[in-house]
Amino acid sequence: MTTAATARVPQEERTRVMRARLLEATVECLVERGFAGTTTTLVSERAGVSRGAQLHHFPSKNDLVVAAVEHLTRIRGAELEAAAGGLPGGTRRTRAVLEMLADHFTSPVFFAALELWVAARTDPTLQAAVVPLEQRVGREAHRLTVEVLGADESRPGTRELVQATLDLVRGLGLATTVGDDAARRRRILDEWAAVLDDRLDDDSQEPRR
Repeated sequence: MTTAATARVPQEERTRVMRARLLEATVECLVERGFAGTTTTLVSERAGVSRGAQLHHFPSKNDLVVAAVEHLTRIRGAELEAAAGGLPGGTRRTRAVLEMLADHFTSPVFFAALELWVAARTDPTLQAAVVPLEQRVGREAHRLTVEVLGADESRPGTRELVQATLDLVRGLGLATTVGDDAARRRRILDEWAAVLDDRLDDDSQEPRR
């Protein structure tokens, strides 16, 4: 390795670490203060990064937030995959899958993403970044849910049932932004688990041709 290459590696690592700190700080600010309350000055202070360094990597708030969207997408996917690996087997598996999804849609990273959805509604630049990444998260969540439920999407209605499951838990997650109704959420998930077990185990369904 040349002397120039040797000197470049530490700088590249410092840059990576600095960017990661800024993105983590952005997510924390989005959760605690919302999109409107997240400023580049506040993010740089929380990250322990100089204002000049922050502006060098992310010249504007939108630059910072768009990078945070990509960061959030990776985090959300990794968290779901990790949670899926810890699911139990047996008769309570379906209910555990729903709990895993409900936990995801009430997590800090989901609420940070929610702040970006709302802001993107009236910001074309942010919308252009948020929409494709959110679609990717949605596809991955659907794929993972099919996998952990052992659902056969060749059967009529199964794909729609899985999507309804994701819509349900996402809606319950949104409801927690205006109040904690954990008992009601548990009852709903208990009933939906019974529906899924009944429908997914129905051997009388004919596969799609």
